[in-house]
Amino acid sequence: MRGYKAMVEELLNKYSVGEPIAGDQAKKDFIKLYGAILRLQNILSAFDEFTGNEILTERNTQDYHSLYIDLYNEFRKTGDEEKEVINDDLVFEMELIKQVEINIDYILELVKKYHQDHSKNKEILVDIHKAIDATVGLRNKKDLILQFIDSLNAHSVVEEAWQTYIETKRREELDEIIKQENLNRDETYKFMQNAFRNGYIITTTGTDLAKVLPPISRFSPSGERAIKRQTVSDKITAFFKRFFDISSREVDFPANQPDYLGQPQVT
Repeated sequence: MRGYKAMVEELLNKYSVGEPIAGDQAKKDFIKLYGAILRLQNILSAFDEFTGNEILTERNTQDYHSLYIDLYNEFRKTGDEEKEVINDDLVFEMELIKQVEINIDYILELVKKYHQDHSKNKEILVDIHKAIDATVGLRNKKDLILQFIDSLNAHSVVEEAWQTYIETKRREELDEIIKQENLNRDETYKFMQNAFRNGYIITTTGTDLAKVLPPISRFSPSGERAIKRQTVSDKITAFFKRFFDISSREVDFPANQPDYLGQPQVT
């Protein structure tokens, strides 16, 4: 069995950092090689001697992680994000990728450094892009983060500005879904409040989602309600995954707004 160093050397020689891979076979070869490296890293990380001897730099690792995730999305045949087996001979080690994912606090620390440098240090901005692209859980938030960076001014306090920005964006985006799908606004807010409070969303069972849906005539074509339910389910699930757990403190809602999105009711 080849060692970690030999595998990493093959990786660096065959697949240049930041360069796309041409051809399905070459992509599959990369997936297998990088998966093997991830498995070895997972074993070696238990030993103190491995620290500082990883060979791959942090930036290189992020670039390869990003490529690996891109190929995972390209080859995946289903919408099941937890499914790792794409076909009989291609397995993605997504759980190992997720073990080393960067969280939003790390990104905000980079944003703070970028802001303190008056947005002049473009290397920090590159680091932010790379860190997001290398993290499965942050990719669906990339536009939010980059728009937030653009919204900062000289007087902004990053942590406070982020909380206000995220609270505004999630209310706006939920209202847009309600408008697009003609949903019951109060029931939608209540449904999402429960989801954010519980830490998960249920759209396949129960009657709560049915209360969110608009009334459909009994004369409507067969299956229309099922199609509508699936469309709404997909949208609010994506919304939940986009905003859950990226706000580190509670934010008060205006008195004329329904209390939702994980904020406990005041009694």
